[in-house]
Amino acid sequence: MSLIKRSFTLEGHKTSIALEVEFWEVLEKIAAKKQISMPHLISEIDSVRDLRPLASSLRVFCLKHCA
Repeated sequence: MSLIKRSFTLEGHKTSIALEVEFWEVLEKIAAKKQISMPHLISEIDSVRDLRPLASSLRVFCLKHCA
């Protein structure tokens, strides 16, 4: 299973995130449902994550959303 890397600017800093295509699809659906951009959604998740890496936080967010 390959990872898809996307680049974003969060809080003024550029970052790249690599996730499986399935996680990107879930994030895109959530952003569309909330009527916000993908960078905005990722920023929201980033602002409340603990010490976990951002990619891991995004995966956990997706899993919780689908549960």
